[in-house]
Amino acid sequence: MLHQQLPFYLAIIILIILLILLANKLRVAYPILLVLGGLGISLVPGVPVVKIDPDLIFILFLPPLLYEAAWSISFKDLWKWRRIISSFAFVVVFLSATAVAIVSNHFIPGFSLALGFLLGGIVSPPDAVSAGAIMKFVKVPARFKSIVEGESLFNDASSLIIFRFALVAVGTGQFVAGQAVATFFWMVLGGIAIGLLLAYIFYEVHRLLPTNAEMDIVLTFVAPYVMYLAAEAVDSSGVMSVVTGGLFLANRSHMFLTSAGRIKSHTVWQSISFMLNGLVFILIGLDLPEIAGGLEGVSMRSAIGYGVLITGVLVLVRIVSAYGAMFFTLLLRDYISVADRRNPGYKTPFLLGWAGMRGVVSLAAALSIPVHLADGTLFPQRNLILFITFVVILLTLVVQGLTLPYLIRKIPILREGESLPDDTQYYALYSRLRASSCTYIGHHYSGRLQSHAAFQSLLSKYEDADQPDAGMDEAAKAIMLEVIERQREWLREWNKEEGLDETYVKKHFYRLDLEEESLGLK
Repeated sequence: MLHQQLPFYLAIIILIILLILLANKLRVAYPILLVLGGLGISLVPGVPVVKIDPDLIFILFLPPLLYEAAWSISFKDLWKWRRIISSFAFVVVFLSATAVAIVSNHFIPGFSLALGFLLGGIVSPPDAVSAGAIMKFVKVPARFKSIVEGESLFNDASSLIIFRFALVAVGTGQFVAGQAVATFFWMVLGGIAIGLLLAYIFYEVHRLLPTNAEMDIVLTFVAPYVMYLAAEAVDSSGVMSVVTGGLFLANRSHMFLTSAGRIKSHTVWQSISFMLNGLVFILIGLDLPEIAGGLEGVSMRSAIGYGVLITGVLVLVRIVSAYGAMFFTLLLRDYISVADRRNPGYKTPFLLGWAGMRGVVSLAAALSIPVHLADGTLFPQRNLILFITFVVILLTLVVQGLTLPYLIRKIPILREGESLPDDTQYYALYSRLRASSCTYIGHHYSGRLQSHAAFQSLLSKYEDADQPDAGMDEAAKAIMLEVIERQREWLREWNKEEGLDETYVKKHFYRLDLEEESLGLK
């Protein structure tokens, strides 16, 4: 069986690469083309029907994707915008699920409130990869990017909690509010605690054992799976565990990974993340025949109409919530600490509300609905929920995904005193590092500069960026390594400054790792 299907899956991987190349050329977010490409392939006669196993998404794909996102995001910005991020990741998800429950109960025949909350829990969380891919093609303020990416790290946890309670309510017909609240806090706080505990254990393993770069990379792949499975084993949130554990280790990578380990792991993780993201989006499109084939008793036209209705509800609730968060902050900014006291205007909340594309976690949650209830009867409305979920994903990806870059360009959201992401800060930081390095060398090694050509070459490297490193002996290289360590310390200290974008700090950390490896010192 495997040797018969292998050519098909190899062809899918090649198609993913070609579609992403096309997306880059057209300057379109690649998740859009991948979903449409998978949809097109699924309609070709003779193509094997692909059935997505939800465990494949939740256990195989989700932990490494969340872990990689946690390593990539700026913890500084995550903390700065923690209030609005947490409100979108938890409050807005709950409001969206509630709105979907009420609307579906009222407009979709046979939908109880419990089924409505089940559908709401499935379709409420926006997808991280989609928004991130779209924002690569447009320039947006750092705060906008940080809020969207930060929200996406945690909203899967809140939506899956709603989904779990709704699933129980559908099966038993009962919902105990007190138990739900207690379980909610256990899932969130327990997930955070388990993630931090296991992250600390992995940190000590990296730090104390005589591992090399290859072993360190393997451990970084093991970590998210251990965190996720351990949390889920005690009915806590695997998502919260992976995210918090990933953030803990990412902010301490300089303490337990060598420069070679950081460089190699960065390259490997980029490649793995690229392939996993590509696979999950093309699988969404490929799964259409199975989803559409399960509709019974509901016409295709009606099912599409329900999907459009739920999509509209989600978009509207998110936009209204964005404006609500803005007005709440403006009203209370004199009484609570806020990240930015200035009025954001009406443009940013609208775009933030529009940036709510759904993705593979929603589809995996829908597919994980059991076919039968505990008493052996068929799960009510399962196939319709699957189809509505697919329509929501398709519409939000294609419609919002294609229009968001246009809206960002036509509705400028840049405010006074805020810069767009460009390389200006990178080069300013580079000049600052060179100046500090010259001062450090001149202060600590002034006696050797006049008598040793190698040390003059070392100083010239920082005085003139184009100066080659030729002529440095082992002693000069050792001093250069010392200067590189000082530069890392300066970067960590400067990163505390309010206006400095951590994106460029991370770029310089990576550049310093490359410089250290180029020295060839063991």
